[in-house]
Amino acid sequence: MLLIALGSIDQSGSIEVTIMMLNELRNGSTLHIDRFKPPSDPECPGDFADPAKLRFTPSIGLPLSMQISTRVYALFIVLFAGTQLQAQNLAYKADTTSVSVYPGRLYGTLFHPNNLEEAPVVLIIAGSGPTDRDGNSALLPGKNNSLLQLAEALAQQGIASLRYDKRGVAQSAKAIQREESLVFEQNSADARVWLQWLFEKGYRRIYVAGHSEGSLVALQVAQHFPLSGLISLAGAGRPIQEVLREQLSNLPANLKNTANEYLDSLSAGKRIAQPALPLLSLFRPSVQGYMISWMQLDPAKLIASLTIPSLILQGDKDLQVQVIDAERLANASPKANLHVIPTMNHIFKAVVSDNPQENLSTYSDPSKPVMPALIQYLVAFIR
Repeated sequence: MLLIALGSIDQSGSIEVTIMMLNELRNGSTLHIDRFKPPSDPECPGDFADPAKLRFTPSIGLPLSMQISTRVYALFIVLFAGTQLQAQNLAYKADTTSVSVYPGRLYGTLFHPNNLEEAPVVLIIAGSGPTDRDGNSALLPGKNNSLLQLAEALAQQGIASLRYDKRGVAQSAKAIQREESLVFEQNSADARVWLQWLFEKGYRRIYVAGHSEGSLVALQVAQHFPLSGLISLAGAGRPIQEVLREQLSNLPANLKNTANEYLDSLSAGKRIAQPALPLLSLFRPSVQGYMISWMQLDPAKLIASLTIPSLILQGDKDLQVQVIDAERLANASPKANLHVIPTMNHIFKAVVSDNPQENLSTYSDPSKPVMPALIQYLVAFIR
């Protein structure tokens, strides 16, 4: 019952939540990483490069989104090109604004550094589900404020940002359409409305930073708007059906086979009339149109078509997106720069432990800041 109730909350968030609930009692493997630690700040990449050593150990009771593929790949620390940030702490102003869409309005917050009329600006796109402009989800207890902290850190370095509540979320709750009519393209159409708003406000150096599913939205937007650069933050590098197929691999054999058949059908644009009850939340008829449109998108192909600079940032403590996804994006684009940040999790917080519960605890802890290395890479790319 909990599975189905959670799955009905949001057309995209339901997929992620459903997977976790279906597999929270399954066995699997988790990735442990041993690496050289620099003598300086452990959160800063610094001037070192040492291959990580990978080992797999059994783990019991992990959600499937925490399971790691059995493909072993080499992870290399990327040399940080640039100097450490100087503490500028520039003052900035925060303005709440909105744009008109059908139906209703979308609301957002613009941070702009004081006395910098021609500051670059970053449109920040949140991840899947009911995640608001600050990076907080209605499905989780408490706040983490990851996107708010990101915007604050950028403003203090002289970089403006605009982040917004998606349709049906927080202040934009009334801008919702029937689930049956939703398609993935609506996400990028809304982002383009905000980009046009920024352009009309006089911004000319405009970047888009998409987090998690927002990375795919950013990749779509970049096909149609003259951006200065694209930033993928913990974004998937494979079509969603490949990710789902991998995540569902630990289901009981009969359910796994059925789920794979459903994924094949949706990938081919064919709907499922009566999904099996245990899989109803994920494959319910009302969300199938959205999933079909989502499955037509390949992040690697989208980034390969871009001519603008791209920055790909990924943490090695991410429980939801693998480093191999970031590598696939980077390999597809000669203009992409990939940086794997040691100890960073999916919401940009530092996690030293391999305990998944300690990792997840950061999702409800606003006192824990985003990692300085993340800001360093962003500022170096934008400046």
